[in-house]
Amino acid sequence: MRAHSMLTRRLLASTVPVALLLGLGTSPARTDPLIGDVLNSYGLPGGVETPTAEMLPDGTLGGTVSYNEAARRHNVIFQLHPRITTALRYSRVEGINDHNELGHIWDRSFDIRFQVVDEQGWRPAVAIGLQDFLGTGIYSGEYIVATKTITPRLRASVGIGWGTLGGNPRLIEIGDTGGKPQVDEWFRGKARPFGSITWQATDKLRLVAEYSNDKYLVRNLFPDGHVEEIPQGDGEPGSKLNLGAYYTFSPSYQVGLYTIGGDMFGAQFSFALNPRNAPFPSGLEKAPAPVKPRPAPSADPEGWSGAWSADPTAQPAIQTALAGALKDEGQILESMSLSGNRAEVRIRNTRYIQQSEAVGRTARLMTRALPPSVETLVITSNAEGMATSSVVLKRSDVERLENTEAGRIAQAAQLVDAEPRPGDLVTTPGLFPRFRWNLGPYLELGLFDPQDPLRYEVGAQLKASYEITPGLILSGTLRQRAFGSMEQRGPGIPCSSGNTPPPGMDRCGRGEHYTPEEYVSNPAYESFKGVPRVRSDTRMYTGNDSPTIPELTLAWYAQPTEAVYTRLTVGLLERAYGGVSGEVLWKPANSPLAFGAEINRVKKRDFEDVFGFRDYEVTTGHVSAYYEFANGFTAQLDVGKYLGSAAGRC
Repeated sequence: MRAHSMLTRRLLASTVPVALLLGLGTSPARTDPLIGDVLNSYGLPGGVETPTAEMLPDGTLGGTVSYNEAARRHNVIFQLHPRITTALRYSRVEGINDHNELGHIWDRSFDIRFQVVDEQGWRPAVAIGLQDFLGTGIYSGEYIVATKTITPRLRASVGIGWGTLGGNPRLIEIGDTGGKPQVDEWFRGKARPFGSITWQATDKLRLVAEYSNDKYLVRNLFPDGHVEEIPQGDGEPGSKLNLGAYYTFSPSYQVGLYTIGGDMFGAQFSFALNPRNAPFPSGLEKAPAPVKPRPAPSADPEGWSGAWSADPTAQPAIQTALAGALKDEGQILESMSLSGNRAEVRIRNTRYIQQSEAVGRTARLMTRALPPSVETLVITSNAEGMATSSVVLKRSDVERLENTEAGRIAQAAQLVDAEPRPGDLVTTPGLFPRFRWNLGPYLELGLFDPQDPLRYEVGAQLKASYEITPGLILSGTLRQRAFGSMEQRGPGIPCSSGNTPPPGMDRCGRGEHYTPEEYVSNPAYESFKGVPRVRSDTRMYTGNDSPTIPELTLAWYAQPTEAVYTRLTVGLLERAYGGVSGEVLWKPANSPLAFGAEINRVKKRDFEDVFGFRDYEVTTGHVSAYYEFANGFTAQLDVGKYLGSAAGRC
């Protein structure tokens, strides 16, 4: 699946569907199923090792790193749906050898959990799950589990498990690399019960006790039919009782210590981030300004008459005051038009995840800054100098509905396409040209390489942008590596036939890679079977001790019509490629459907020289369709020519 383009990301982040206008300055409400407070060593809500029927808040993306004597597990978790949790896992399993003969293997696995019913009254929440159903099967198991809140601080779970969870690890055929679900084994074989109790000792500390049947064995099935049982680490624990303590030191981060059977100890770090949550969580952010009702016409006849609009000093004074108030709310007032009965502001949201919150807070401030005769409020969201959508409100509705049901303001509001650049808009003085920069540390991670599954690089990063005029932006990034395990390395060395090394090489096969010097010295290595390497040599761009420039571009964003947006970018587009990129997108404000097209002429960058290029040059392009669902997810279909090939993807 191709990620959203630069243009689409910016526009989708700033559009305001009417369904999300649920209040003047509040985020949309939602109802989640039973939410878990502890992530187990497999990365899902649970006990120490066993699962529960709990979920994470919808949209949560998180991860855990869990280490004990039997395994080191790296888990990435995503709450795909309020009742569906998924996890991708990469584990170092101790005590087992592969062709590398290192005394451990690195194993990939995938989990999915579905909550059938939520907790209600005396009824517990119930979930069904598949563990390691797409991997090699080392952790393969299925379960049905129920979870019930006993008291506000005590929660209990009990379930029945098959496979690893039932103490009967599945047979793994030697040579099987996984990737195919073994449906015929699901919920088959001996099943055993498991359970856990979680006690919230303090607001931040949770203690867990559980009963588990995991024997920490791998059962290998060899071609001749014999089965070999290999212990993970020291093998089966002396007890089936596991204990853990988990401390949440911020809303998003948690550390834990645990013991398995009393003779195996482990530690864990977990994080969970939710893009639906604003940087200022509800209850901690500053409350929005209250709506200011207009005085009676008799109390301000001049203000109600609109005579003030004839004063040339009126708009500059109002715009200056409103710009200052919006700045305190994390908004930039880019431009404004004002007449006796209508005001339009064009804002850039720099703080709130939900654009509706930025719009709501802006509406409140407009009631406080504008004269009484102004009845129509138009709030237009801007992104990169382009107007993405306009929300039209009646000031009388804002005054009347401030303290009513959240959905009523949505019914009173109108979402319309914004005019590209009306002639009566006045740009806020001093905004352009605008220079912004940020200097700070960076962390780059490389995951799931079989020989080096967790690579990292830490250093200093300077990011800067110079917005010459609205929509014309020069930006770039400069990095200086400090330390890390990411090192420059060529791609894997393929064997021409069997185990025969390619000409000029004395080695090939799994785990063998070209050295950087070998790879650069022979241009023939940059293709494999006639296909140029477009991404398989990505690690040639890592490990540089000298300063690097990951990107340096000049971009021009424009809005030819109300629903058509364009982008033209030239420069170093990314770490591996530079060139020219153009894009056009059709996206009406009220339509969930959008269409786009992109074309790029790019050349591969040099591995060392930040401004140098290699010989590979190609034109790529595709057409795209996007569909925004009411729950906030976006489906994307791309068809076209990509680096090295032509394909369609979604």
